[in-house]
Parts: sequence; C-alpha cells; structure tokens
Amino acid sequence: MKLLSAEFIKSSVSPEQFPADSLPEIAFVGRSNVGKSSLINSLLHRKKLAKVSKTPGKTRAVNFFTVRTSDPKLPLLSLVDLPGYGYAKVSKTTRAQWGPMIEHYLEQRQSLGAVILLIESRVWMPQDVMTIQWVQSLGCGLIIVLTKADKLRQSERKPTLTEVRVACGLPAEVPVILYSAETHEGRDALWGEIRAQFNGLRKHECDTRER
Repeated sequence: MKLLSAEFIKSSVSPEQFPADSLPEIAFVGRSNVGKSSLINSLLHRKKLAKVSKTPGKTRAVNFFTVRTSDPKLPLLSLVDLPGYGYAKVSKTTRAQWGPMIEHYLEQRQSLGAVILLIESRVWMPQDVMTIQWVQSLGCGLIIVLTKADKLRQSERKPTLTEVRVACGLPAEVPVILYSAETHEGRDALWGEIRAQFNGLRKHECDTRER
C-alpha cells in the first residue's frame, strides 16, 4: 500500500465542530507528551503535518487528518489526534472540557473503527490501563503502540512487550507494536494492523455506542 496524500482538515474544540461523520476513522489516544503528533508525522511520511511540541498538553483540540491510499479497500480514511491525558500543564477548566469531549468522540462517533493507544515503552501508568479497559468496553478495535522504541536496548524489547501485555491484561488478539518516530521502526507493522482493522481481518464494530 502506498500513501497518495495526507492533509490536515480541521481542529475542533467541541463536538459541534467535528467534521461530517463520513470516512472510516482511527483515533490516536495517549498520555500527554507520549509522542502522538510525532508518530502521526512518521506514519504519514511527513515532518510537520501534525504540530509537535515539547510542552505536555499542547494539543488542546481534536485534530482531523484525511489520508488517501492505494489500497482499494481503504482508499480514504481519517486519522484523529485526541488531546493527551495525564499531567498536561493546563488549567483545570481546560482539562474539565477535554474529558467530556474525548468521551463524546469515543462513545458517539459512528465512523470510528479502531483506537490506537500510545504508551511510552519505558513508562506505563494506571491511567493507561484504565483507558484500555474503557476502549475495550466500547467494543472498538484496539491497537497498542509502545513509543520511543529506539530508547530500548535489544535485550529489553521482548521482555517489555510481554510485561506490558501482562500488566495491561491484554488478550492475545490485541496487537502490541514497538514504534520509533525517530527511526520509523514499526511504521509498516502499524499500517498493516490499521488495514487489518478496516479490511475485516480484525474488524470490530462499536456496537455498544449509542446509535
């Protein structure tokens, strides 16, 4: 599969601003500063499509991107970058607004096909486990991506994959991928899992969401 184009569509700070619910969507979720924007840029072979900041919590809106591919089964899809959770250095008021907006998106978005949850390969927290359980309760497809894989020694890789799977209580069918936005390790594997989600190999319907 080749990427034909990728473009930023819009930022939304409320559900009312979300674009039309028409293309198949895959959402990127994770703690603040876990590297979502860097991963999206790497995944799309771009350097600055998704804005990257070293300041936790800089992504304060839901950002939508449209991607065209050469896959006849998945010619168009939308990547959705959700605000990070956790230690974001923003006001309590702003954080209080994020929660309902993220919840509304994940529970109500009919075109949402899968969630990619990013966890830093060296640091995972109880909130990551809670997010995994929440996404699984929705019935959506789930892909776990362990970011900053280039910081792991070769001897740490397999134990890290096993430890995260056990600590998070992940069933065997949930893929766990090591990814480095610096070296692009894991890019082909992640695209393979995304295609599998939408091409029916691991297709999940979010049946528990309100229709």
